[in-house]
Amino acid sequence: WAARERMASVIRIKPYYYIHVLDNNANITKVITGPLTFTRKDHEKVVSGPNAMIIIPPRYYCIVKNPVQRDEKGVVFDTSGNAKLRHGDTEVRFEQEPFPLYPGESLQGSVIALKVVKPNEALRLRCIRDFEDGETSRRAGDEWLWKGPGTYFPRVEVQVDEVIKATVIKPNYAIRLRAKKFCTDADGNQRAAGEEWIVRKTGAYLPGADETIVTQIRAHILTEKNAPTGFAHFFEDICEGLRGTKM
Repeated sequence: WAARERMASVIRIKPYYYIHVLDNNANITKVITGPLTFTRKDHEKVVSGPNAMIIIPPRYYCIVKNPVQRDEKGVVFDTSGNAKLRHGDTEVRFEQEPFPLYPGESLQGSVIALKVVKPNEALRLRCIRDFEDGETSRRAGDEWLWKGPGTYFPRVEVQVDEVIKATVIKPNYAIRLRAKKFCTDADGNQRAAGEEWIVRKTGAYLPGADETIVTQIRAHILTEKNAPTGFAHFFEDICEGLRGTKM
């Protein structure tokens, strides 16, 4: 049906639909959007469409491959009239008015819901292209955490590696951490690569981007009966001290 319609001389384009029309005389492909009744000329050929425009609802996004170049006036065209493309690049687009794809553009995947990061969760992010993140300069290979709660808005310079969930440290428990590279821990202490340390503070603990949890440790409760020989005398001294205090 679509092929027959493209060969017709008169094409009725519905609202929020578009077609690509090739001008064989000028070798220019232009975008025609609806609602419109388009009359095709002899030297014109409909090469794509009618296609539905891309609709991005609130809290969704999409990724466009080979996006068109834009300036303050809108889409940039070359001297012949074709839209200029950023070949090999991608662009993340968020909620906006329905839009057509220009010749050469394509949708990577589908329209996707934004990721909601829950409390006590974080996204491990990795920089794949140098960029300025506010006052922070990110370089390719850098890793950091984006902590919830909140809605994460992706960008082409950043790749999401995984979702990290906090580990709950219960009373009489602790976790052993290991540094993957030189870093600063949550308490401000500098750690060398491969160094291990223990966190005993009760509550939810979210390991940093350069930390990994080795294991969870359970506390051993020592009494006079199960304590080693050296500790038995230690307990006796404590008990004697307590008895003397009561007197």
